[in-house]
Amino acid sequence: MTYQNILIIKMSSLGDVIHALPFAAALRETFPHSRISWLVHPQFSAFVPEPPIIDEVLYFDKKAFGKMGWEDKWKTLRETRALLRGKKFDLVIDLQGLFKSAVMAWLTGCPNRIGYCEMREGSRLVSRPIVGAHAHDHVIERYLDVARYLGAKADKITYPMPALKEEGKTIRRRLLEAGMPDQENLPYVVLVPGARWETKRWPLDHYAALARKFLAEGTWVVLAGGPEDAPLGKKIRELAGPEPHLLDWIGGTSLRELGALIKGTRFYVSGDTGPLHIATALQKPLVTMYGPTRPDRTGPYGNPRATVLVSPAACAGCLKKHCDHWTCMGEVTPDQVYDLYRKKEEKACD
Repeated sequence: MTYQNILIIKMSSLGDVIHALPFAAALRETFPHSRISWLVHPQFSAFVPEPPIIDEVLYFDKKAFGKMGWEDKWKTLRETRALLRGKKFDLVIDLQGLFKSAVMAWLTGCPNRIGYCEMREGSRLVSRPIVGAHAHDHVIERYLDVARYLGAKADKITYPMPALKEEGKTIRRRLLEAGMPDQENLPYVVLVPGARWETKRWPLDHYAALARKFLAEGTWVVLAGGPEDAPLGKKIRELAGPEPHLLDWIGGTSLRELGALIKGTRFYVSGDTGPLHIATALQKPLVTMYGPTRPDRTGPYGNPRATVLVSPAACAGCLKKHCDHWTCMGEVTPDQVYDLYRKKEEKACD
């Protein structure tokens, strides 16, 4: 069946939007002449694909909505309903599977609403879940099962990432201004210490110890992440000592500039956090540390240069956002990460 006007609903978060990119690529390949729109929260829109993959990006500002009084909220919902119904979608695909996305799907007025297998918070009452062969596999495959249901082959993982040319020029200029040697491939690694769950964070003293190893061999280290993680960068710098080649850019880049920074890096390290999936999509050599979350469901996928170090703790994979005996992440050591970096460097030189 052919659809003329399709809406993808995937509003948050950064990692989840990146996970949906292979689905968008498969959908475009299957429906080359359809108009495809994407509904997203503005703060997570940086990597929504550009044309020809996605024709139009629509926004719902959840942060602004949450600060409104009830009268303004009802007004905003009426305006959103008018906007979405005016698009006359003939297929709505809810890849969020939450109450908020179900509301958006319902507001479209489109009777043909589907979602992926894991529909929560009552969303399955609005959109029909599509359960495929990969219902218990990685979330990317669960999304692709929806594409397969619609006729896609989806036999490969493709991330339609932006070129980031202008952002790349900005990042390169800033690195050179910081004193980095002017080479075709700048000698730096990126460490991202933050994560939305406190339990997903690798200990800061481990990051500092790893940074010292890179710095000792002449490789610059750039700390990156969102503004909310600024205290983490400050602590890592304190632990690492006075190192002029340790740059703290946490909170100092836009999301697309962060993407450009990661695109140019020699190596990437973090826990389970949004920028990890940028590095995965860009096919960068990387190491990530997992403790409370499960890499088989949400880890780096489709990047042969990615390595996951899972905590040996018996309680790993608990999915707890808070823990009163949090030791799992610390059981992955800086030496393990650095040894993998050296092996990847040696392999790249072969």
